[in-house]
Amino acid sequence: MTAVTPDAAPSALERRYRRLLLAYPPHYRAAHGDELLDVLLADAAGRKVPPLKETWGLLVGGVRSRIIHQATGSAWADGLHLAVTAVAAAHLAALLPYAGTLPVWTLLSALALLAVLRGRVVAAVPLTFVTGVKALAIASGEQPFDVTLLPVYPSWLSGQALFADSDPFAVAAGYAVTLIGLLVLASRRQALRTRSWWWVAAALAAAWAGPAWMAEERGFPLSLSRMAVEAAAFGLATASAYLARDHRWALASGVYLAVASGPFVMHAENLTRQHLAYWGVLVLLVAATAFAPFHRRRHCLD
Repeated sequence: MTAVTPDAAPSALERRYRRLLLAYPPHYRAAHGDELLDVLLADAAGRKVPPLKETWGLLVGGVRSRIIHQATGSAWADGLHLAVTAVAAAHLAALLPYAGTLPVWTLLSALALLAVLRGRVVAAVPLTFVTGVKALAIASGEQPFDVTLLPVYPSWLSGQALFADSDPFAVAAGYAVTLIGLLVLASRRQALRTRSWWWVAAALAAAWAGPAWMAEERGFPLSLSRMAVEAAAFGLATASAYLARDHRWALASGVYLAVASGPFVMHAENLTRQHLAYWGVLVLLVAATAFAPFHRRRHCLD
């Protein structure tokens, strides 16, 4: 236990250390938090703030501990769940700029993502199905459920009509991959871990279509905000695979890249060097995520 008695309030240094220890997962803090705090305070030597090197070490150690804790359970099931989460967030991001015109369908998409985040894959199946049918109908100009004035114009988050730069086959493929993943996970009849609420923030960030990397006249403009979200997610997947030596992040990244590559394939004749460069970066990150778990193993054998 810590050196603080019931009659003494925690010192400012202790409070700062406790805040730094929040970087570690709850189960780690419950098992080792007090012991680690005692060691840190014993070495403080009258300091009022933790040294920068020690602060950085605690933050990095906490993040590493959280990542390694994620690499538990079935790797393929957790990787598939992570992939479905990423694609569901992308589906919501595609509809968010048009929430004013499609409030019900945007809400259903948000509920589908919420169900996936909480591991409720059975509940996510019908929500994803009806949202996918409506999205495919808009992309192909059909009216299966209700009458929607086409094209669907956006709010300030985007400058294009819904699915103006996409294709019905690409839209159908994205929702089909999500549904297949959900059905496979539901067939296991095993509990899934809950996902971070940061996925909601990622969907909100990816929903913004600007600033555009290239002019809309190119036929297939790319959004810097979405590129930043995807690149950050793929980079984190690579780092996680390296630290945990686990392939679940490679599976998730590969499935998402397959879905995200649909528009690139459909616009193959309009692709520029910018498009190919960005797609190539994603491919390299997926490859790095697949090979990262082997790096330390080979090093240890040398």
